Amino acid sequence: MSSAAAPKHELYWEDFTPGRVFEHGPRVLPRAEMVEFAAEFDPQPMHLDERAAVETMLGGLAASGWYLCCILMRMCVDAFVGRAASMGAPGVDEVRWLMPVRPDDALSLRATVLETRASKSRPDMGFVKFKFEMLNASGAVVMILESSVMQRRREA
Repeated sequence: MSSAAAPKHELYWEDFTPGRVFEHGPRVLPRAEMVEFAAEFDPQPMHLDERAAVETMLGGLAASGWYLCCILMRMCVDAFVGRAASMGAPGVDEVRWLMPVRPDDALSLRATVLETRASKSRPDMGFVKFKFEMLNASGAVVMILESSVMQRRREA
């Protein structure tokens, strides 16, 4: 049995200062991937069928918001979580889908540290509150998600 080496962390709680911004992208959202996700997890007409989608309030085929949440998570891992001493998250405070995302749109991530606080019950951990924004190629914000992330402390 082989043992994998523990990942080397570059970012700890102390490195996430209010106002710090992490960016990643763009990532193109292929039509086939969007529809495949919707078929499995969010099978509504506006996410599956071009003709049916025209009749919905979105006015055409659009990505599922839950698909966008998954894309956001992947982009966060690529931007900073993959090299951080992350300990997970206690939940999501808010998620808002502000405008439709269409097939083959290219989205970018902007993650801004809003605040940090040390854990009162766990001296080895702190909380980092983020505002995550997904932007389309025109720079319009298409989705906002606010959440706190638990990070290991370097100084613990």
